[in-house]
Amino acid sequence: FYNIYTKVILWEKIIILAVPFYQRRHKHFDQSYRNIQTRYVLEEYAARNDKLKPSRWLPDVFFLSHRTHEQKSHVSDEKRIRFASELSALEKEIHTARHRAREHLDRLAVQRMVEENMALERHIIEERISRAPEILVRLRSHTIWEKMSVSLCFTVQGFPTPVVQWYKNEELISPASDPTKYRIESKYGVHVLHINRADFDDSATYSAVATNVHGQASTNCAVIVRRFREEEEPHPAALMPFHLPLSHDVCFTHIDVQFLEKFGVTFATEGETLTLKCSMLITPELKRLRPRAEWYRDDVLLKDSKWTQLYFGEGQAALSFSHLNKDDEGLYTLRMVSRGGISECSAFLFVRDADALIAGAPGAPMDVKCHDANRDYVIVTWKPPNTTSESPVIGYFVDKCEVGLENWVQCNDAPVKVCKYPVTGLQEGRSYVFRVRAVNSAGISRPSRASEPVAALDPLDLERTQIVHVDEGRKIVISKDDLEGDVQIPSPPTNVHASEISKTYVVLSWDPPVPRGREPLTYFIEKSMVGSGSWQRVNAQVAVKSPRYAVFDLAEGKPYVFRVLSANKNGISDPSEITEPIQPQDTIVLPSAPGQVVATRNTKTSVVVQWDKPKHEEDLYGYYIEYSVVGSNRWEPSNHKPIKYNRFVVHGLETGEQYVFRVKAVNALGLSENSQESEAVTVQAALTCPSYPHGITLLNCDGHSMTLGWKAPRYSGGSPILGYYIDKREANHQNWHEVNSSLITRTIYTVEDLTEDAFYEFKVAAANLVGIGQPSDPSEHFKCKAWTMPEPGKYISSA
Repeated sequence: FYNIYTKVILWEKIIILAVPFYQRRHKHFDQSYRNIQTRYVLEEYAARNDKLKPSRWLPDVFFLSHRTHEQKSHVSDEKRIRFASELSALEKEIHTARHRAREHLDRLAVQRMVEENMALERHIIEERISRAPEILVRLRSHTIWEKMSVSLCFTVQGFPTPVVQWYKNEELISPASDPTKYRIESKYGVHVLHINRADFDDSATYSAVATNVHGQASTNCAVIVRRFREEEEPHPAALMPFHLPLSHDVCFTHIDVQFLEKFGVTFATEGETLTLKCSMLITPELKRLRPRAEWYRDDVLLKDSKWTQLYFGEGQAALSFSHLNKDDEGLYTLRMVSRGGISECSAFLFVRDADALIAGAPGAPMDVKCHDANRDYVIVTWKPPNTTSESPVIGYFVDKCEVGLENWVQCNDAPVKVCKYPVTGLQEGRSYVFRVRAVNSAGISRPSRASEPVAALDPLDLERTQIVHVDEGRKIVISKDDLEGDVQIPSPPTNVHASEISKTYVVLSWDPPVPRGREPLTYFIEKSMVGSGSWQRVNAQVAVKSPRYAVFDLAEGKPYVFRVLSANKNGISDPSEITEPIQPQDTIVLPSAPGQVVATRNTKTSVVVQWDKPKHEEDLYGYYIEYSVVGSNRWEPSNHKPIKYNRFVVHGLETGEQYVFRVKAVNALGLSENSQESEAVTVQAALTCPSYPHGITLLNCDGHSMTLGWKAPRYSGGSPILGYYIDKREANHQNWHEVNSSLITRTIYTVEDLTEDAFYEFKVAAANLVGIGQPSDPSEHFKCKAWTMPEPGKYISSA
């Protein structure tokens, strides 16, 4: 029995050592976790033990011996359970250590993968943002005094970070050569050159050049160092006011203006109201420091007036017209001005004639101006209207109106043919405005826009008057006439000559007598036909106060001589010297017709018209351009105000329609004959150079040549692409070299004679009938290394 029991225990120990891992890892190891074989042996042992149990009649010695064996078995079970528990704890520690090691290895693998992805992303982003240097804020010129310091700064961006070098009059500046004079700083893209205690020799042109592998950019400025005299010595900083008000006109150093919506070519009619608007995005948006909005018409700065109102604020600039006139026609330009630069946009405004009051009457004259105003005299000029379908203008009426009143008075009884007329009989000291009306066989036009007010005053009076300011705001006015004292009878005028000559009148001018005296002067003019020997007083009824006078009613083709007498309350002077013979005639003639007219395509609704100037272009006001649909024989005016240049873009045409054009020259006498008609042109978008190709790709490389492919331009310029030109350069080289001298007709090409293991970049330009377009952006850096993998499409299937 004992042997059987011992064998069972040994067998159980062997089985315990051989139990699976999932059974050994449990803390509470008992018989329920034993395998089937162990349980079978124990059950067989229990059955045998029941058969061998002694009867009650056995001696007590047998039972004592059996109890001893039971105690030993119990101790063995406790050892076995303790051993199993320790083994389970050890296995749990091993399992925990393995789990922690696996987690650590997984964490290291994830970290390594993240670092690799970040490195790849960094490389891709760096390649994507690689660009040539670009100047954001340019250098600004300075004027300083001697012994002062100045700092020149600019901002540049680019990738890789550009290297900046400073030059003085094209000579490189080295701070090491003179560390007390120059100091260079570079931080966050802002580069500064400090010049300490400048002297007169530091006056020069300073430039900065920023360079990286993709190109270079430069900016320059002037520094002027002034030497001061004692009276020009600058004020010490301590004496300067520290609370100076900030002007609203101060512009921020760098303000980015991005136009969101621009005004375009506009068509309007006289009498209408109109507003030209332009919305923009201003960065940074500051109330006190902002750009200045300037409006120009044909390069003339506009200001608020009765006819135009300017507005700028809340990201919008506007120019409003309360009552349009042909004077408002022209090329309008909006300029946003700041110290960092100028942003502008332009478009043309066309203003058609309003409907005439009488059918067939001409359009209104324009650009009425006053010249040579004096005490009772002024000369008025204007520009003639275009008569395309109306009969020609035969003359003009000039009207005047005293400022503050509304009654217009006609100045001339008969129409004047020249666009210039002297108006006399003005009241001294009063202001007047003038307007002009055109006349043809059908009737009289609408009046022009009124001129600017002009005062009937002698401009020399200001020179003969001196104002002396005394205490308490009082002033004393001293006249040179008072200093000259009393003049009994004045001297005769001097320098009598003709300042204006025409067929119908002669304007005489002269210098007042010296001394003139304090008494008011008047003048009398006398004329004499050459050879008659008699003198006739011209202004017997009206005294002339101005040293100007227009003499009318002269016989055409007859020469005259003139003389002038001055008078005051004491008497009349002797006559002045007699003028040279003057014959009434037009000193200007009608211009000849312009030369050859050439019309070329521009856009879908416009055509560019150019012409040769006439042989005699003196005193020209400009040109009128007209157009007609081929076969219609009906001409329409393109511009309604003369233009001064011999090139014009005619807008508002129908796409696909054929037009012919003609031009007329304009001066003070009127319009020239029509030029010859241009060749017929169809309104279509003009032929231009193609846009740039894109998507340059390396298709193959054998170590000595590269096969490149690219995509055709998105815009062909209106003409088929004839071929391509390729340029190449090695990495870190500045100069590009031509690859092909003849056109490449395909979008694939093999570049030969390359250096192995060298890096190259390429750019491609397309060409059409017009010419060569802009080149593409440089390609990526391709390494000239033979490909070891098969070319795409060369794989052979095992099937």
